[in-house]
Amino acid sequence: MQTASFETLSDWLRHCEQLHPKNIDMGLARVAEVARRLELAFDCPVITVAGTNGKGSTCAMLDAICREAGWRTGVYSSPHLVHFEERCRIQGEMVAAGDLVEHFEAVEQARTQGGEAVSLTYFEFTTLAILRLMSRARLDVAILEVGLGGRLDATNVIDADCAVITSVDVDHVEFLGPDRESIGREKAGIMRAGRPVVVSDPMPPASVIEHAQAIGADLWRFGQDFNFSGDKQQWAWAGRGRRYAGLAYPALRGANQLINASGALAALEALRQRLPVTAQAVRLGLAHVELPGRFQIVPGQPALVLDVAHNPHSVAALAANLDAMGYFPATHAVFGAMADKDLAPMLAKVAPIIDRWYFTDLDTPRALTAQQLQQKWHALQMAAGARREVPVSTHAGPLQALAAAMKAADPADRIVVFGSFYTVGGVLQQGVPRLQAKHLGA
Repeated sequence: MQTASFETLSDWLRHCEQLHPKNIDMGLARVAEVARRLELAFDCPVITVAGTNGKGSTCAMLDAICREAGWRTGVYSSPHLVHFEERCRIQGEMVAAGDLVEHFEAVEQARTQGGEAVSLTYFEFTTLAILRLMSRARLDVAILEVGLGGRLDATNVIDADCAVITSVDVDHVEFLGPDRESIGREKAGIMRAGRPVVVSDPMPPASVIEHAQAIGADLWRFGQDFNFSGDKQQWAWAGRGRRYAGLAYPALRGANQLINASGALAALEALRQRLPVTAQAVRLGLAHVELPGRFQIVPGQPALVLDVAHNPHSVAALAANLDAMGYFPATHAVFGAMADKDLAPMLAKVAPIIDRWYFTDLDTPRALTAQQLQQKWHALQMAAGARREVPVSTHAGPLQALAAAMKAADPADRIVVFGSFYTVGGVLQQGVPRLQAKHLGA
């Protein structure tokens, strides 16, 4: 069979989009077979992070602390906001597009090796290519963010030396199941017998704990094996045999980030024999960690908040964080979302603090149109018997929606952009410095 060959990453990504009829095809057999042909393996500790929300923040904190400790790090995360290359960071830097090409070629050769080609989805193909790059990057630690679920996710072809499970909530029900117990069971699939698993969800589904016990994993449970405390000025963490006191709050904003930081510190404590980090590395890592789109506040007038919250749990956290910001005369919301999202609880949680909506189309067939969002919003308002009249408009894209919000907003107001990675990514395509310049009237 003839093997495809392309010179640019863009060409390879277009090729990947055409290989499989589905965006998501749950199952590890095909990915595992190609990984076997690639002889894919890591000679450093691997930390795999699953969960409904908080995965990206936890990975970013692990990465920042390990780099401050002098370790060479590699992070795989998805989806990206603007550039595909964001999905792979080596030593905190996004990989170059050209550096990925040879690994896409290797996956294609392995996929088509022998007789009938192995069919891979876009996510599976690209994940294997990035994992191959990371496996050859002379890393001291590899940090892998699960894409969907865990048990059948492409990242699970690699055995985790430490698994981390962040929050478990209802999302992607068509693939993972209708409730927290079934979803937790899928996420628990990244655990390995005899190896540590950190569960940072304060109230995890029983299925997560039961699976850890059933396979004999070394369970680190929030509230039992590690915990945090704090006041308005500082916080402290305590785990098995180690404490950190007088910590500054993480650079990532939001009350939920202390839970993510606690899980990251527990994972590093569980791997201390192989990956020791100093208290100073912890302090500096948490102080310097960066991750766009996680309650990211762009200074200026009006204030601009970017958040990839895209399910009821994360939108509830966003609403709490917005409420904690203090008083603003009006809050304008730029919102776009996927068609499979449970919109009613998402909108209900944040609606009381939104004074004007700007619904937007998104650049993916998986998204609801702005008109559909507007119709659903009005239906929910009528069903709830809402008494407050809230202006609504529709827009062709996130940038157009943001421009309309900035035009309508007073300098003392704030604008929040949320609902999807595509919504925030569509705004970030313009770049934060230019957004700041617009806000400051430059």
